[in-house]
Amino acid sequence: MTRQAYAFDTALRERLGARLKRFVAERNDSAELRKAAVALILARSPQTGAASVIITLRPAGLRRHGAQYALPGGRLDAGETSLAAALRETSEELGLRLRDADILGRLDDFPTRSGFRIAPFVAWCDDVSALRPDPEEVESVTFIPLHELDSPEIPILEAEEEGGVPVLSAHLPVLGHRVYAPTAAILYQFREIALRGEITRVAHFGQPRFAWK
Repeated sequence: MTRQAYAFDTALRERLGARLKRFVAERNDSAELRKAAVALILARSPQTGAASVIITLRPAGLRRHGAQYALPGGRLDAGETSLAAALRETSEELGLRLRDADILGRLDDFPTRSGFRIAPFVAWCDDVSALRPDPEEVESVTFIPLHELDSPEIPILEAEEEGGVPVLSAHLPVLGHRVYAPTAAILYQFREIALRGEITRVAHFGQPRFAWK
Protein backbone atom coordinates (compact mmCIF):
# COMPACT_ATOMS: atom_id res chain seq x y z
CA MET A 1 0.00 0.00 0.00
CA THR A 2 1.16 3.54 -0.65
CA ARG A 3 1.71 6.22 1.95
CA GLN A 4 -1.33 8.08 0.59
CA ALA A 5 -3.50 5.18 1.79
CA TYR A 6 -2.68 6.18 5.35
CA ALA A 7 -3.86 9.76 5.38
CA PHE A 8 -5.28 10.46 8.84
CA ASP A 9 -8.89 11.02 7.88
CA THR A 10 -12.43 9.73 8.27
CA ALA A 11 -11.98 7.21 5.46
CA LEU A 12 -9.05 5.62 7.29
CA ARG A 13 -10.99 5.45 10.55
CA GLU A 14 -13.94 3.79 8.85
CA ARG A 15 -11.77 1.29 6.98
CA LEU A 16 -9.75 0.24 10.01
CA GLY A 17 -12.80 0.26 12.25
CA ALA A 18 -14.72 -2.04 9.91
CA ARG A 19 -11.91 -4.60 9.85
CA LEU A 20 -11.48 -4.51 13.61
CA LYS A 21 -15.22 -4.86 14.14
CA ARG A 22 -15.24 -8.08 12.12
CA PHE A 23 -12.35 -9.51 14.12
CA VAL A 24 -13.22 -11.76 17.10
CA ALA A 25 -10.50 -11.34 19.72
CA GLU A 26 -9.38 -14.35 21.75
CA ARG A 27 -9.53 -13.87 25.53
CA ASN A 28 -7.24 -15.39 28.16
CA ASP A 29 -8.92 -15.74 31.55
CA SER A 30 -6.16 -17.72 33.26
CA ALA A 31 -6.28 -17.14 37.01
CA GLU A 32 -2.48 -17.42 37.06
CA LEU A 33 -2.05 -14.21 35.10
CA ARG A 34 -2.45 -10.69 36.47
CA LYS A 35 -4.70 -8.54 34.33
CA ALA A 36 -3.40 -5.54 32.40
CA ALA A 37 -4.58 -3.49 29.44
CA VAL A 38 -2.98 -1.22 26.86
CA ALA A 39 -4.16 1.27 24.24
CA LEU A 40 -2.85 1.20 20.69
CA ILE A 41 -3.60 4.80 19.77
CA LEU A 42 -3.97 6.00 16.19
CA ALA A 43 -3.19 9.68 15.81
CA ARG A 44 -1.77 12.28 13.44
CA SER A 45 1.94 12.87 13.97
CA PRO A 46 2.52 16.50 15.06
CA GLN A 47 5.85 16.43 13.22
CA THR A 48 4.89 14.92 9.86
CA GLY A 49 1.09 14.80 9.76
CA ALA A 50 1.25 11.08 8.97
CA ALA A 51 -1.28 8.62 10.36
CA SER A 52 0.65 6.94 13.16
CA VAL A 53 0.60 4.76 16.26
CA ILE A 54 1.81 6.19 19.56
CA ILE A 55 4.55 4.25 21.33
CA THR A 56 6.34 5.15 24.56
CA LEU A 57 9.74 4.44 26.04
CA ARG A 58 9.63 3.59 29.74
CA PRO A 59 12.23 5.22 32.05
CA ALA A 60 15.21 3.01 32.86
CA GLY A 61 14.63 3.32 36.61
CA LEU A 62 11.21 1.67 36.66
CA ARG A 63 10.97 -1.54 38.67
CA ARG A 64 9.20 -3.39 35.85
CA HIS A 65 10.11 -3.24 32.16
CA GLY A 66 12.39 -0.22 32.50
CA ALA A 67 13.99 1.14 29.30
CA GLN A 68 11.54 -0.88 27.17
CA TYR A 69 9.19 0.32 24.45
CA ALA A 70 5.53 -0.02 25.31
CA LEU A 71 2.00 1.01 24.54
CA PRO A 72 0.33 3.16 27.21
CA GLY A 73 -1.30 0.89 29.78
CA GLY A 74 -0.91 -1.00 33.01
CA ARG A 75 -2.59 -3.17 35.62
CA LEU A 76 -6.31 -3.17 36.28
CA ASP A 77 -7.43 -1.58 39.54
CA ALA A 78 -9.81 -3.54 41.76
CA GLY A 79 -13.22 -3.81 40.10
CA GLU A 80 -11.99 -2.14 36.91
CA THR A 81 -12.68 -3.42 33.41
CA SER A 82 -9.88 -3.86 30.89
CA LEU A 83 -11.22 -1.04 28.73
CA ALA A 84 -11.52 1.34 31.69
CA ALA A 85 -7.93 0.53 32.66
CA ALA A 86 -6.64 1.24 29.14
CA LEU A 87 -8.41 4.60 29.07
CA ARG A 88 -7.29 5.54 32.60
CA GLU A 89 -3.67 4.61 31.96
CA THR A 90 -3.67 6.60 28.72
CA SER A 91 -4.83 9.66 30.65
CA GLU A 92 -2.30 9.15 33.45
CA GLU A 93 0.69 8.43 31.22
CA LEU A 94 0.03 10.77 28.29
CA GLY A 95 -2.62 13.26 29.39
CA LEU A 96 -4.89 12.12 26.54
CA ARG A 97 -8.50 11.64 27.65
CA LEU A 98 -10.08 9.11 25.35
CA ARG A 99 -13.69 7.92 25.52
CA ASP A 100 -15.39 4.60 24.90
CA ALA A 101 -16.55 6.02 21.56
CA ASP A 102 -12.90 6.40 20.47
CA ILE A 103 -12.32 2.62 20.64
CA LEU A 104 -12.24 0.95 17.23
CA GLY A 105 -11.77 -2.60 18.46
CA ARG A 106 -9.90 -5.10 20.57
CA LEU A 107 -7.02 -7.44 19.72
CA ASP A 108 -6.14 -10.83 21.21
CA ASP A 109 -5.12 -11.02 24.84
CA PHE A 110 -1.36 -11.53 25.10
CA PRO A 111 0.14 -13.58 27.98
CA THR A 112 3.60 -12.37 29.01
CA ARG A 113 6.53 -14.20 30.57
CA SER A 114 6.38 -11.69 33.42
CA GLY A 115 2.97 -13.06 34.44
CA PHE A 116 0.48 -10.63 32.91
CA ARG A 117 -2.40 -10.94 30.49
CA ILE A 118 -2.40 -7.84 28.30
CA ALA A 119 -5.72 -6.82 26.75
CA PRO A 120 -5.00 -4.46 23.80
CA PHE A 121 -7.57 -1.90 22.63
CA VAL A 122 -7.25 0.09 19.40
CA ALA A 123 -8.25 3.74 19.84
CA TRP A 124 -8.60 6.76 17.54
CA CYS A 125 -7.40 10.14 18.79
CA ASP A 126 -8.39 13.14 16.68
CA ASP A 127 -6.44 15.69 18.73
CA VAL A 128 -3.10 15.15 20.50
CA SER A 129 -2.63 18.78 21.56
CA ALA A 130 -3.23 17.72 25.19
CA LEU A 131 -0.31 15.27 25.06
CA ARG A 132 1.61 15.70 28.33
CA PRO A 133 3.72 12.61 29.11
CA ASP A 134 4.20 11.82 32.81
CA PRO A 135 8.01 11.80 33.25
CA GLU A 136 7.75 9.19 36.00
CA GLU A 137 6.23 6.69 33.57
CA VAL A 138 7.29 7.90 30.11
CA GLU A 139 10.82 8.71 28.98
CA SER A 140 9.77 9.64 25.44
CA VAL A 141 6.89 9.40 22.97
CA THR A 142 7.27 8.40 19.31
CA PHE A 143 4.70 8.44 16.51
CA ILE A 144 5.22 5.32 14.36
CA PRO A 145 3.92 5.96 10.81
CA LEU A 146 1.49 3.31 9.60
CA HIS A 147 3.49 2.86 6.40
CA GLU A 148 6.43 1.67 8.55
CA LEU A 149 4.24 -0.97 10.16
CA ASP A 150 3.24 -2.17 6.69
CA SER A 151 6.85 -2.99 5.85
CA PRO A 152 7.60 -6.43 4.36
CA GLU A 153 10.51 -6.57 6.83
CA ILE A 154 8.01 -7.03 9.70
CA PRO A 155 8.03 -9.34 11.59
CA ILE A 156 11.48 -10.59 12.44
CA LEU A 157 11.40 -14.06 14.06
CA GLU A 158 14.27 -15.60 16.01
CA ALA A 159 14.33 -18.86 17.97
CA GLU A 160 14.23 -18.51 21.74
CA GLU A 161 16.92 -20.40 23.66
CA GLU A 162 14.35 -22.33 25.72
CA GLY A 163 11.91 -24.44 23.72
CA GLY A 164 12.60 -22.88 20.34
CA VAL A 165 9.54 -20.59 20.51
CA PRO A 166 9.97 -17.78 17.96
CA VAL A 167 10.67 -14.37 19.50
CA LEU A 168 8.96 -11.64 17.49
CA SER A 169 10.46 -8.21 16.87
CA ALA A 170 10.02 -5.36 14.40
CA HIS A 171 12.61 -2.92 13.09
CA LEU A 172 11.08 0.56 13.03
CA PRO A 173 13.12 3.13 11.05
CA VAL A 174 11.71 6.10 12.97
CA LEU A 175 13.28 4.60 16.12
CA GLY A 176 16.40 3.31 14.38
CA HIS A 177 16.23 -0.12 15.99
CA ARG A 178 13.93 -2.98 16.98
CA VAL A 179 10.91 -3.24 19.23
CA TYR A 180 10.25 -6.68 20.74
CA ALA A 181 7.21 -8.65 21.86
CA PRO A 182 4.87 -8.16 23.57
CA THR A 183 4.69 -4.62 22.11
CA ALA A 184 5.93 -5.74 18.69
CA ALA A 185 3.49 -8.65 18.64
CA ILE A 186 0.54 -6.35 19.35
CA LEU A 187 1.69 -3.91 16.65
CA TYR A 188 2.09 -6.78 14.20
CA GLN A 189 -1.38 -8.17 14.87
CA PHE A 190 -2.86 -4.70 14.46
CA ARG A 191 -1.03 -4.38 11.13
CA GLU A 192 -2.32 -7.71 9.87
CA ILE A 193 -5.94 -7.19 10.91
CA ALA A 194 -6.52 -3.46 10.48
CA LEU A 195 -4.15 -2.57 7.63
CA ARG A 196 -4.24 -5.81 5.63
CA GLY A 197 -7.51 -7.47 6.59
CA GLU A 198 -5.75 -10.70 7.57
CA ILE A 199 -6.61 -12.80 10.64
CA THR A 200 -3.30 -13.42 12.41
CA ARG A 201 -2.79 -14.73 15.96
CA VAL A 202 0.25 -13.67 18.00
CA ALA A 203 -0.19 -14.95 21.57
CA HIS A 204 2.12 -17.91 20.91
CA PHE A 205 5.16 -15.78 20.11
CA GLY A 206 7.97 -15.53 22.64
CA GLN A 207 9.60 -12.53 24.26
CA PRO A 208 13.30 -11.78 24.79
CA ARG A 209 14.72 -12.46 28.24
CA PHE A 210 14.99 -8.80 29.16
CA ALA A 211 11.19 -8.56 28.89
CA TRP A 212 10.56 -11.42 31.34
CA LYS A 213 10.91 -9.25 34.44
